[in-house]
Amino acid sequence: MQFIIVSGLSGAGKSKAAAILEDLGFYCVDNMPAEMIPQFAQLCLATKGRYEKVALVTDVRGSLTFDTLFRALDALDEMKLHYSILFMEATTDVLIKRFKETRRLHPLMRDGTPLLQAVERERTLLEPIRNRAGVVIDTSVLSTGKLRGLLIDLVDGGVHERAMNVRVISFGFKHGLPLESDLVFDVRFLPNPYYIPELRDQTGLDEPVRSFVFQYQQTRDYMEKLQELLAMTLPQYLEEGKTNLVISVGCTGGHHRSVAVAQAIADFTAKRGYTTTISHRDIGRI
Repeated sequence: MQFIIVSGLSGAGKSKAAAILEDLGFYCVDNMPAEMIPQFAQLCLATKGRYEKVALVTDVRGSLTFDTLFRALDALDEMKLHYSILFMEATTDVLIKRFKETRRLHPLMRDGTPLLQAVERERTLLEPIRNRAGVVIDTSVLSTGKLRGLLIDLVDGGVHERAMNVRVISFGFKHGLPLESDLVFDVRFLPNPYYIPELRDQTGLDEPVRSFVFQYQQTRDYMEKLQELLAMTLPQYLEEGKTNLVISVGCTGGHHRSVAVAQAIADFTAKRGYTTTISHRDIGRI
C-alpha cells in the first residue's frame, strides 16, 4: 500500500497536492484528525487491496501540537505500514499574498492574530513535522503543472502516470474551429484534391488522395518542419504536467488535405510513444 501523509503550511498547496494525488488514483481524505489515522490505516488494510493508494491531509487545523500525530506515526510503525510524509511550504511573502488574493482567513488568525504573525507562528509550530518529512516541496514559484510533475515523480508508477494522451482532429474551416484545440495547423495552402474530378468524392483516408497530397515537395517539407516542432514541444507539455493535448488540422472542407495530414501527425505521435487517438470531425459534412 502507498500511504502518504500530506502536511505543511496553510496556503502552501496541500489541497492542490491532494487533488493531484486523487487524479493519480489515490483515495484522499482532507483534515483527518491525527488520532484516527491508525484506525483508518487498519480499515484500508482490511479491505485487502481496495485502498492501495491513500493520501491523508493533516495540518495545524487539527491541533496546535503534533504529539498526537507522532503517536499515530508510531502506531503505523508498529503495524509495519510503510508511509511517506510530504510537507508543503512557501515563503512568507508568497503565503501572505495568496491569503490576501483569496481573502481567506488564516487558521491561526481566529484569535485576532495579524496575518504575518499567524504565518510565522504556524511555521514554528510545524517545524517538528517538517523535520520528519521525507519530502519537502516549496511551492513559492511552482505552477500547477510543475507541482503535478513533481508529485508524479514521487509516487511509484510515475513513468506510466506521465504518459500524455494526444488527440488529433481534422476539420474544415468553413465549419468552424474545434473549441477544444490546443494546437491548430492550417493546411489550406497545400494543393487541393477537390479540384481533381476523380478525387473529389474521396477523402484523405483513401490512398489516391493521400498520394496526391504527399507527392508535392511543399507537403513533405511542411511535414518535416511540423514533426520537428512536435518533437520539441510535446515533451515540454509533458514536463509541465499536461495529460491531454488536442492537435487540430484544418483545410477548407475537412475532407481531403486535413484528413491526410492529421493521419500523418497521428502516426508520428504514436511512434514516439504517446497514446494517440484521431477523429475526422467534418469528413461526412457537405
